[in-house]
Amino acid sequence: MQHASQLRLAMAQINVVVGDIEGNAQKIIEWLDRARDANADIVTFPELALTGYPPEDLLLKPQFIDANLAALDRIVSRTRDIMAIVGFVDRQDDIFNAAAIAQDGKRVTTYHKMYLPNYGVFDEFRYFQPGKAYPVLRMNGATIGVSICEDIWYPDGPVFFQALSGGAEIIINISSSPYHAGKRHWRERMLATRAADNTAIVAYTNLVGAQDELVFDGDSLIFNENGDLLARGKQFQEDLVVADLDVESVFRQRLHDPRRRQQKFNRTTPAEIFPISGRTRRHSALPVASQREALSEDAEIYQALVLGTRDYVLKNGFKKVVLGLSGGIDSALTACIAVDALGSENVVGVLMPSEFSSRGSLADSEQLGKNLGIELLTISIQDVFHAFKTALKTGFKGAKPDVTEENLQARIRGTYLMALSNKFGWLVLSTGNKSEISSGYCTLYGDMAGGFAVLKDVMKTTVFRLAEHCNRLAGRERIPCVIIEKPPSAELRPNQLDTDSLPSYDVLDPILKAYVEEDRSLSEIVDMGFEEQLVRRIIRMVDTNEYKRRQAAPGVKITPRAFGRDRRMPVTNRFR
Repeated sequence: MQHASQLRLAMAQINVVVGDIEGNAQKIIEWLDRARDANADIVTFPELALTGYPPEDLLLKPQFIDANLAALDRIVSRTRDIMAIVGFVDRQDDIFNAAAIAQDGKRVTTYHKMYLPNYGVFDEFRYFQPGKAYPVLRMNGATIGVSICEDIWYPDGPVFFQALSGGAEIIINISSSPYHAGKRHWRERMLATRAADNTAIVAYTNLVGAQDELVFDGDSLIFNENGDLLARGKQFQEDLVVADLDVESVFRQRLHDPRRRQQKFNRTTPAEIFPISGRTRRHSALPVASQREALSEDAEIYQALVLGTRDYVLKNGFKKVVLGLSGGIDSALTACIAVDALGSENVVGVLMPSEFSSRGSLADSEQLGKNLGIELLTISIQDVFHAFKTALKTGFKGAKPDVTEENLQARIRGTYLMALSNKFGWLVLSTGNKSEISSGYCTLYGDMAGGFAVLKDVMKTTVFRLAEHCNRLAGRERIPCVIIEKPPSAELRPNQLDTDSLPSYDVLDPILKAYVEEDRSLSEIVDMGFEEQLVRRIIRMVDTNEYKRRQAAPGVKITPRAFGRDRRMPVTNRFR
């Protein structure tokens, strides 16, 4: 059989919107046309690109599934002279997370995802039936296996059978794999291993963009049969990754690998092969692509927060955002991210001083606003705070001032921000970080008020790192250094510091990470070198504040274990 020496693959790493089936279909068609213009033989799109990922309980609506099938028919009709692999929801006796393989106006076959993740942020067994077949395609003498996301994470999964029993030289995996810090390294090692172990080219097309709390980083990848990186898509941006795949080199490599012959002898399950009559193309040489440098971890996290904020705001129909500026590092970093996401003209900062606000905090906030070029409003809470205390005087008779009066100030500020939101249609960004939200060092209906919590999954120690990164990126002090260097304070009583209520953040954050993100026990955390009574106190703060987190705004997920979609704890809970 004559083998093709090369196939040109285009991976369309696109940003779609959950539920916007018509808009997503139109985008898929536009990028399909771009791939054809690049003289590609095959174009791939991410997992569930047609519906957006994850569609959640939209999948329980038959009309939603039917609309996605009708849109798929329109896409298939546009596949003249090119093979397209598109993620969609298939409907038979049940529904399937599926990849349509189409060419020249016809759907050749369909692949159904076999491994359905049901951990962390994933809930696919709630909706889908797993697939049972692992078809392979034969085009111009090249053999191609198609799989979906989780399928490739298993060494003995469908990819193994496609490469062994079906002889697939190219493995195409379409994915919607959400980002968290550090995942890129894990993902790259896994894909390189699959390529080398199966002596196959592995082409991985990932979604980009944000959906509610989740951010998809793109970073689509191609590894050759030795596990060497051939191409990388942009991180956190749409991209069309075009590469010529040397299929003949896979065959040559396999001739020298006796392992496959032994494996084939022991594994006889045949793969269904679908012949596709591809056009024989003469490809002009692609320019030699320089290896794109991957971002550092701080740069990745920052870009994830920017993309997560931009997509949440714009996909939900907002244009401008408003946030309170306290003179502290959390609100400063949130403002910086918002400006990079939406432009300075679409960010409004509000200074809300009280009798406890230092002159320095007000000056620092004004300098931040000037550095970022955003509109600033100043609305004092002092008169309203005194009015509240007067109105509550009878009800509070005999009770001494305490945290109640501190929380009143935070709630007045939250009311101001929500009033501006109602009046002008601005989305309120809350500015609390994961250290505060974990420990309950935040005020329900106060500083927690808002539509989106940018730093919800960002520990305070990471906030400091990202503030420094923000300034390095700009080559200047966007966030004034005095804000970064000053001791954190809520400024709700005279001379207040965060360390009055919490240990220093370089002690607190490792304890929170161990308990919240790693589910370590009290004794395990104590064995890490922390004082037992302190660990007990922090664990109790986390456990007793679940009710606050349940009512918090959504925010960008950047760790392996975020509150909400990942970590789901009961509010009423006596386990200690």
